[in-house]
Amino acid sequence: MNTIQGVIAPILTPFEAEGRIARDLWIGHARWVLDQGAHFLSPFGTTGEALSLSLDERMEALEWLVDAGIPPHRMMPGTGVTALPETVELSSHAVGLGCAGVMVLPSFFYTAAGDVGQARYYGELIEKVASPSLRLILYHIPQNSGVAVTPALAARLNSAFPDTVVAYKDSAGNWDNTAAVIAAAPNVSVFPSSEAQLTQGLASGAAGCISASVNLNAAAIRAVYDGARAGRDVSAADASIKAFRQAVQAAGLIGGMKAALAARSGDHRWLNLRAPHENTTLAAGKALLAALGEASEVIPARRRA
Repeated sequence: MNTIQGVIAPILTPFEAEGRIARDLWIGHARWVLDQGAHFLSPFGTTGEALSLSLDERMEALEWLVDAGIPPHRMMPGTGVTALPETVELSSHAVGLGCAGVMVLPSFFYTAAGDVGQARYYGELIEKVASPSLRLILYHIPQNSGVAVTPALAARLNSAFPDTVVAYKDSAGNWDNTAAVIAAAPNVSVFPSSEAQLTQGLASGAAGCISASVNLNAAAIRAVYDGARAGRDVSAADASIKAFRQAVQAAGLIGGMKAALAARSGDHRWLNLRAPHENTTLAAGKALLAALGEASEVIPARRRA
């Protein structure tokens, strides 16, 4: 049985003022999200500003989590970059640490490559990593990457590499595409855009959600996942997590959540983002907390001395 299922957090990456990753915040946030109920962490996704980080930074920060005692079998880092040798390096490193899987963008920029070119890219990645432990999550986010991972490509790769290509993250927000992947590749764990489609997805054979807002609302999303899987009526809780998601999305998935963490915790390092993003503000965080109302109380508050 494919074990890549559940509620997965593409965790935020905190930075010090001069731009390096804030190690203590990084580890502390990862632990908190897992403690709140996330099944897995996905460091270095879009929410984690992955493509603004170097390969060395990504590998070192992943090792920090393992060294801090976070089980690698509960991590699925993003490893996809344009150059195949670099994707191989990041993916091999994650596999070597014992990570549960790697989430891989298609090779972008050369947008005319199509399914044939992307099949070559993913196929050569699998061959070069050359590990039976590799589990690959295809990452479809065409609004950012400019390149689609089509339902046909997902089916083709799963057929060619059934023990390796095991999951698909659909960040396009188009339910028709999600449903088409579920139909075309029934042995692949498919994750719809966010918790906004969690219950619809589970009812249609999807595997859960990989969502930015799990960074702040993991416990509530996990409760809806568990309840829906158990056949309970989760309609009220489902409406609540959708409203939470809408507020976070309106505030900005990266800057808004970082601002809320800064305002709630008092640690202003959360205000820092990597270029090309602008840093966020306490005012933005306070506005999001106000929009969330009582639901914001789950976000870690300032610790008293």
